Amino acid sequence: MNGTPRLRSAYPSSPRPDQAKDGRHGAATGASSPWVPLPAQSKPEQDLQAPMVPFTLIDAPSQRLYIASFYLGLILWRVWDYYGLVSDETDSFPLFMKWVVIDGVILYGLPGLRIPWLQWSSTTMTMLFALHAILDYVLMFRVPIPLEAWLIAFTRFFYDRELTVSERRVKPASVLHNSSLILGKQIIHILPEGSAMLNPNQTAYCIDASTTAVNLPIQINQTTPILIELLRIDLDTNSNETLSINAKEVQRLQKQAEKQLVNRAPTSPRYLQYPVKRTGLYRLQKVVDESKLEVQRRLSDTLVVRCPSAHMRSVPNPKCIGDLSDFYLQVDATPPIHIKYSKLVNNQESGHAVLTIPAKSPLSPLARQRTSGALISRDSVADVDVSWARSQSTRISVNESFGSSGNWQYSIDEVQDGYGNLVDYAHRRLVGSHRRHGSAELPLEQKFSVHERPKAALEGCDSQHALQVPKGKSIRLPLQVSSTGTKNVDQGTLQLSYRFTPSADLLQNQEHSKNATLTKFQVESQAADYDIHEAGLYTLQTVESRFCAGEVLEPSSCLLANPPEPKVSIESQNIPDRCAGNSIGLLVDLDLTGTPPFRLSYSIRHHGGSVTPKVVESDLLHTQLELRPSHSGHYTYEFLDISDAVYREPHSLRSQDMILEQDVKPPASARFLDAYPTRKTCIGEPVALGVQFSGGAPWRLDYELIHNGRRQKHKLKEIENSIHTLTTDPLSDGGEYSLALTAVTDKTGCKVSLEQETKIEVALQRPKASFGLIEGQRSILALEDKKVKLPLRLQGEAPWTITYRNLDDAGAGMTESLFRESNDELEVGVAGTYELLRINDATCPGNVGAASNKFKVGWIPRPKVHLSESSTIEFLQGKYIKKEICEGDEDAVEISFTGTPPFDVEYGHWVKSDRGPQSSATKKLTAGINLASVRMETAEAGIHQYKVSKVSDSSYNHNPRKFSPVTVEQRVHARPSAAFIEGGKTYKYCKEEEASGENVPIALKGLPPFHLEVEVRHHASSKPELVTIPNIETYRYDLHISHRLLSLGTHAVLIRKVRDAHGCQQQMDPEAPRVQVNVAEVPNISALEAQTDYCIGDRISYMLSGSPPFNVFYTFHGQERKASAPTTNFRRLAEKPGEFTITAVTDQRSVDCKAHTQITKVIHEMPSVRVSKGRTATVDIHEGGEAEILFEFGGTPPFEFTYTRSSNPPKGKRPQILDTKSDISYEHTKTILASDEGIYEVVAIKDRFCSFSMQKVHGRSGQKLLT
Repeated sequence: MNGTPRLRSAYPSSPRPDQAKDGRHGAATGASSPWVPLPAQSKPEQDLQAPMVPFTLIDAPSQRLYIASFYLGLILWRVWDYYGLVSDETDSFPLFMKWVVIDGVILYGLPGLRIPWLQWSSTTMTMLFALHAILDYVLMFRVPIPLEAWLIAFTRFFYDRELTVSERRVKPASVLHNSSLILGKQIIHILPEGSAMLNPNQTAYCIDASTTAVNLPIQINQTTPILIELLRIDLDTNSNETLSINAKEVQRLQKQAEKQLVNRAPTSPRYLQYPVKRTGLYRLQKVVDESKLEVQRRLSDTLVVRCPSAHMRSVPNPKCIGDLSDFYLQVDATPPIHIKYSKLVNNQESGHAVLTIPAKSPLSPLARQRTSGALISRDSVADVDVSWARSQSTRISVNESFGSSGNWQYSIDEVQDGYGNLVDYAHRRLVGSHRRHGSAELPLEQKFSVHERPKAALEGCDSQHALQVPKGKSIRLPLQVSSTGTKNVDQGTLQLSYRFTPSADLLQNQEHSKNATLTKFQVESQAADYDIHEAGLYTLQTVESRFCAGEVLEPSSCLLANPPEPKVSIESQNIPDRCAGNSIGLLVDLDLTGTPPFRLSYSIRHHGGSVTPKVVESDLLHTQLELRPSHSGHYTYEFLDISDAVYREPHSLRSQDMILEQDVKPPASARFLDAYPTRKTCIGEPVALGVQFSGGAPWRLDYELIHNGRRQKHKLKEIENSIHTLTTDPLSDGGEYSLALTAVTDKTGCKVSLEQETKIEVALQRPKASFGLIEGQRSILALEDKKVKLPLRLQGEAPWTITYRNLDDAGAGMTESLFRESNDELEVGVAGTYELLRINDATCPGNVGAASNKFKVGWIPRPKVHLSESSTIEFLQGKYIKKEICEGDEDAVEISFTGTPPFDVEYGHWVKSDRGPQSSATKKLTAGINLASVRMETAEAGIHQYKVSKVSDSSYNHNPRKFSPVTVEQRVHARPSAAFIEGGKTYKYCKEEEASGENVPIALKGLPPFHLEVEVRHHASSKPELVTIPNIETYRYDLHISHRLLSLGTHAVLIRKVRDAHGCQQQMDPEAPRVQVNVAEVPNISALEAQTDYCIGDRISYMLSGSPPFNVFYTFHGQERKASAPTTNFRRLAEKPGEFTITAVTDQRSVDCKAHTQITKVIHEMPSVRVSKGRTATVDIHEGGEAEILFEFGGTPPFEFTYTRSSNPPKGKRPQILDTKSDISYEHTKTILASDEGIYEVVAIKDRFCSFSMQKVHGRSGQKLLT
């Protein structure tokens, strides 16, 4: 067997002696061995299974011993690290990671040694590593483990004993759960009586083509029938028949019913399922059991009817808005019938409706509420009429108005007959079945496509406002088409009709005549275009779409008129010269016919000259045209064409030969050549104006110059040229002048008055220029290199030409600029003082004011950061050094700014910490004024450096080329600390020994000398005592608490604050570890409960004060006893009734001083009850009989008890509680009467002092003291 391969984890085989001597044992014994050796393993496989340290060097047990010793050393090292962690308060995380790594290397490296018994699977290794990691976490992070509580719980699980008042150990359960306190029970049996009932649950049944048979349930209770008779009444003929179920059939039905009682009690009722295939009213008529006696029957009738059905009667489709749905529901069912249908509008549910069809027969029991299962009379059924149960076919009309367009769908959801048979069509649709059971598919849905109705009206035309169109021309009928709803009319063709009466046939009231014709036409719903051309009255009659008739709205009538074509007739007369009698022009009267306004075109031809076209427009039917040429000669006037508002195309007049001719000799006249009504000039300068003359030369001109109401008359003679320049004298006064041509005389000697006049505006003063003010001064500060607009104040006539220069820029010359506003602005981009030199307006040169001709432009300073040296800050080696400060103290540095607030500052914060690595952060600051306070970071001790790297204000963004960073440095000292070396320890003091008391060692950190403040607080006092200790030169101080600060009881001693040589003060955490000082004189004992009366099983508890262990002296049953209490809690279990009195107590420090007391507790006996003398009694009674139940009590009256009535279960089953009642007895016995079947037993009893219950309350049972 030694050649058999082994698992790596198996125990190694023991080497044989011959193997130890010679490794070639196989060759020596192979011939004689009865076993056939297995093939030898290959060398690589042997190398993989061989141990790393050969067994010839160290055998396997020794290797396992070395590994165990090494592991034990690791455990000791781990415990040593834990001890150092607790004593030195070092960091836990590095130690935790160290041991996790060590455990991982050892555990996962151990299989590599290939030592037998120490080679585990990877799953086992992972579990071991996880357990070691959990152990490392618990030790290194000092996770508290309730080992004592676990040990106590483990011990109590196997050995649960408790000291009683008799100083002996007993199991509490034997005292608490004393089942002998409640004994006995009484069982009452009620002899059964059989019964039978048809369809006890009143289930509805129906038959149709798919359901050809139904099973009627017959309930059989406490009997075995051998014959069953059913009465059937035919619904169609009212005839009746008796259906007999013989013993064989009944036995078959009973076997089927037995199969349904697998998980039910044998005494449960049985349900025989009897199949029927015909409709009718069924009644259980007779049931005979095995004893040949008729079984009691509970009257119950069952209807088997035709299953209800319903379908839609389809109607024409589609519909229009406002139409009625007008469809029918065909229902076949037994009334009263309930049918439910739903409505969908545009795929949105729009509600449900339930229709009820009442029964026609008032005798129908289905139409009223039934109080019993009988549907017909209990008496003779010979003349029974069951026609009310027949299926009736009813047609229901559904008329609803369609209020909106779209897709409407009505669906039948369900139909229910009067007996309760329900057919759910909605569910069938949901599962995808639309067919009725066993019948051809009938419509269950009615769909409608509802369309918008069109409406039509005329727009912009009615019987009072006619459409006018030229003869022979057509015009679009102003038709407006829309819908009566919220949607557009369906796309397609609309059918419209109108009545038409020609203009000649209209009645006097402009209404249609009897000869009016009706015309139908079609238009597209999206573009209702239809042209009309014949004059007359058009009235819309109808409008309809492809589906719906529409509505014609007002205005629906339109009058189309053909006005007459435009015409003109002319009459002319000469316009004579009053002086010479020559004709100087024509006055033409124009008589126009048509629709105003008119446009008349004519031409003027001068003999030997060109043709000049002219146009005259008139809104009147009669007007005059004056033709008065300015030059003499022969003139021909020809009228060319005419048009009006209707006939916009010109009608030619050439065929009418409307030509007028005339020889004209115009009178003398003169006019100004310039068309400007007003001329402007400078003050003190003359004005020259051109004048054109007509008539015969030479001319003489009279004119006047008017100013300020004064007229100066002037004359010019012997003017030979038709164009002459009139020059006035220099105008020395400013203001408005009027130059009027009053008369002209030509060679004929006729003097003609003139009405030619022109205005001359003479400037009141020369133009002026000056700089305006900006915020009350002629200087401005602007952003550097930004354009600045300087305000100008200009007087004179626009535009102005300004010459200026920059006095501070020697290289720049004079500059000219054009300005068009009197309050214009001069834009400059260079700082300096600007001076105005010259000004010219549109007319004259001007003056520049000497006092306001200069404006100074400067740049707003860029933002800068400044720190002022003071007693707390000084500037050294290119940076500011802030005064040293303590860790956590508030400090700030004041920074002043140059620039325009608000200022945005970005600065970096670098920390070279005393306790950690260097860190840095970038922060931002916004200052609303030129001063800001930067809070110094003092939360961490070390060297803090602040460097302002960026600054911007409301005017400038940060510019690194124009900003120098500012650095502030500060040293933050760590705050001192103080802690109790043995925090949490309790120091004991005795009040009588004034010189006694232990010293409390305190460890301090910081720079000596230290100043220490300690608080001593009594647990019963709210005011602490403070102890101040100055000038502590060492890092350890032994605190001795003066007895004058101590009183009886427990004191909490904690360190409030500590201060070192740096002046840094630390307010210690109130939650930091503290020490307790317990001052005791004599022990004391007090009851935890104020009650005096206890019950057996209760625990009597006391609180001890003093130094444990304690000795407690008490008496019980007249015997003096002594008990030891190792803790401040003293508790005993009340095992027996009697008086328990504490008489004295001592503790460890006051063994010879006994504290006497007198605390008495009374322990009462538990109440008890006996039912039926404590035995189980069985009583059989008949239905309606009664049995007596006797209760006997023990204890102190009155007694309150609770008893239950449970079911009589079969073997192996637990009884079920059927009823629970409570009662009271003032005597030690009580008898009650019971008539219900079941098991009667008491579950709870209580007397005057105590109570006991067998019921589970919050997971346990027991007793309690009654107070």
